[in-house]
Parts: sequence; C-alpha cells; structure tokens
Amino acid sequence: MKSLLAFTALAASLSFAAPVAAETPEEKGFRIAAKSDRMDNGFGTSIATLKMILKNAAGKSTTRTLEIRTMEKPSEEVGDKSINLFFTPADVEGTALLSHAKILESDDQWLYLPELARVKRISSSNKSGPFVGSEFAFEDLTASELMKYDYKYLETKEFNGMTVDVVQWIPRYDRSGYSRLKAYYDQEIHQIRQIKYFNRGGAHFKTMTLNDYQNHGGDIWRSHNMSMQNHLTGKSTTLEYSEFKFGVDLDENEFKPSALTKL
Repeated sequence: MKSLLAFTALAASLSFAAPVAAETPEEKGFRIAAKSDRMDNGFGTSIATLKMILKNAAGKSTTRTLEIRTMEKPSEEVGDKSINLFFTPADVEGTALLSHAKILESDDQWLYLPELARVKRISSSNKSGPFVGSEFAFEDLTASELMKYDYKYLETKEFNGMTVDVVQWIPRYDRSGYSRLKAYYDQEIHQIRQIKYFNRGGAHFKTMTLNDYQNHGGDIWRSHNMSMQNHLTGKSTTLEYSEFKFGVDLDENEFKPSALTKL
C-alpha cells in the first residue's frame, strides 16, 4: 500500500513538472550534421590517392590521377587545409589547388599552373566555377565545415535501401554559389549518402552521390566513390579512391602558397 501511495505521489508531482521543449527542425538538423561531422575528429593528417573520371553528355570519358593531402583543423572555428595535386595526363600534370577552409568567409584558395609557373589566387567571385573542367566547383573541394551552414531537418525517408535523415544546409558565408543544399545522412553509420545542390536561382542543378564507404579505424569513414552529376549539361565527374593513409608526416609549411611551386 505504501508503495502504491508513493507511486501515486510521484506521478502527481511529475504531472506538474515543466514540459520539456520539443526539438525544433533547426536543432535536429544541426544535431544530425554535428554527429556526422564530429565522428571524424582526430584523424590528424591524410593522403588520398584517386582517379578523376570526367564524362561528357555523349558518354565519352577522360581520366586523371591525383592525390589529396589534408591537414585537420585545430577546432570547429577553423577549417581544414588541403592540397589537390594532379599527376596525369600530361596537360594537367603538376597542377595543384591549395585550400584553406574558412567558416563565415570565402575559403582561401590558390591554384598553381605549371605551364605558367606561377601561383594564382582564386577570387571569391570565381569559387562557383568548375575546377579543371570537372563538375566540381572550387568551393566543393574545401571541407564542408560544420559551422559554415545553418541546418534544418526536413524528413526521414528510404533511400537506396537505407533509412536516411534529410537535412537542409543554408550557407552562412558570402559569395557561395549555392542558395541551399540537401544532404541525406544514413542512420546506421551517420554518413552523407547524397547531396543535392541548388543554385542562386533556387534550381536543383547538381547531385553528388557517395558510395562504397569503408571504415579506416574507429569512427573514421570514407566514401571511396563520389559521383557529381550536372543535370543541366548532362556531364558527370566521378572520384574513385584507391587508397587512404592517415597520420602521415605532413608539415604546416607544405600548406602555404609559396610551397606549391615545389610540389
């Protein structure tokens, strides 16, 4: 009887407790994005070896080989640094793109063109342009830093046999070539499976699909196949990764514009 009275009293007290505020779509969107982004914290440095396959509207393709060197950000208020370095074919050999990701500003980017033997800074007005003829814009090649966007949860749905959470990203930084993006996060390993890109006019014109995720220890996952489809031109660019190395010996000085001529 005493137990029953105690339970009744507890239930009565809980009925007068302040209601717990429901999670807003913005809070839920940020939580989903933050979980995915923060799982990757701590990888330090990495070098990825890959092929870039460009396909035109007629289906004709060309292949380039390159590597991407990355140095992890020290905090969420500072972006990663990366270098994209091309090896083949001959017309792009030695071309290098250095990116310093920012949060509320346009990313700092420099392009080294060996035929000109000089380093060219990419202006903020050109970040939405195609990188070496691919369907990836310059701004696509910098890290998608968590604090660069405002987020909003849209829905949960089935996608390619997976349950995914769809989250809208709104760029917080000036001069982005996109008005918004829609990212599909799978609920199993919390990685992005697809991103839809909307131009400044609001039209959905590109889609990137990420496949073949592999675990590289702990919570570090990497897609080994990324395909960017341009719905306006019919062209596509696929990145096929053959190898990732983590904890490699990279020096901060390698990520300075002056170092590009020595690569």
